[in-house]
Amino acid sequence: MIEGERCVIESLLVANRGEIACRIFRTARRLGIRTIGVFSDADVSARHVKEADEAVRIGPAAPRESYLNVEKILDAARATGARAIHPGYGFLSENAQSHRLVSTPD
Repeated sequence: MIEGERCVIESLLVANRGEIACRIFRTARRLGIRTIGVFSDADVSARHVKEADEAVRIGPAAPRESYLNVEKILDAARATGARAIHPGYGFLSENAQSHRLVSTPD
């Protein structure tokens, strides 16, 4: 949604885990943005899963099958109605292909 000269993000999916995700959640929450976390089987009880307003399982423990799987991240974003995706640090932020896929409308 565009409001005047600024873009208003209503919901944000954070495609990362741990402290990085928690810091992004805190900032988003201060801005009134609903937060969506993702998690692998290894992280089901992790802090970032508990701190997100909503959390979605994206696959098994292996990062290649979960956090590095762009299609699973996009599926989670679609399923939750996320209006933006924050790649966090590492994982998708270092994958140029993921940026192209995420910024391309369906």
